[in-house]
Amino acid sequence: MMKFSFALVSIAAILGATQAQAQAQDCKYSVPESQLVKKGTLTMSVNPTLPPLQYVDQTGTLKGMRVELGEEIAKRLCLKPEYVRIEFSAMVPGLQAGRWDMINTGIFYTDERAKLMQMLAYEDQAISISTAKGNPGKISKLEDLAGKTIGVELGGFEERKTRELDKQLTDKGLKGMNIRTFENFAMSFQSLRAGQVEVALSIDSTGAEYQKRGDFERVLSGLFPTPVAVALKNKPLADTIAKVLNDMRADGSFQKLFTSYGVKPIDGAIVVKGPAT
Repeated sequence: MMKFSFALVSIAAILGATQAQAQAQDCKYSVPESQLVKKGTLTMSVNPTLPPLQYVDQTGTLKGMRVELGEEIAKRLCLKPEYVRIEFSAMVPGLQAGRWDMINTGIFYTDERAKLMQMLAYEDQAISISTAKGNPGKISKLEDLAGKTIGVELGGFEERKTRELDKQLTDKGLKGMNIRTFENFAMSFQSLRAGQVEVALSIDSTGAEYQKRGDFERVLSGLFPTPVAVALKNKPLADTIAKVLNDMRADGSFQKLFTSYGVKPIDGAIVVKGPAT
């Protein structure tokens, strides 16, 4: 019996090794363990509060276009995708501290951020303003935001643009906005639903999704158009992921994914912009 059990274990080990070798042969790109936070795993941070691009469904499952994109990248690298759900304000410090390999939460590209980390812009995105249904504040232009209480996620591009907009209003002699920051966009929209803020700021895709659901009314959109990126600390890994994304563009799977969510990818090849090392 012991000999039989040993034989079974040996066969299983051989089969496992054979499968691993076959998988390695199928991988177009090889990622050294030294480039990863966790062996055999592509660890990504995400703030899942932006439906339909990144959110948690009623069963607690992580869903959305950006989630699927991260999973496909990991698959093509023969790595296991693993997501860390965390607030945006902790993402850049966490990346620099080596807690995850990649920020995959739709971080807006800026030259300032590209001085800190490797950024791969892949998606065209912009900002929307949403109100309660019926648009009780009668907002139809940016100037109508004067004196309004606005909710926005803390620490991101969106907060920065909200404060720039506030300055534009006061420079015109108009009343500034009362800016309230929240840990994530979901909390901002919950505050809008409760009547604690008059408007909420989000990305275009999320503003459109909430209007489609009948939850809120999107009154302004297409503001501050800026590319969205994934961000990494490790340059060789970033270079490899750029190759994967460009492979996806070439075989049509990239456009197919974006079209299914009504999102526009950037024009041209995906390139890495960041520090030299």
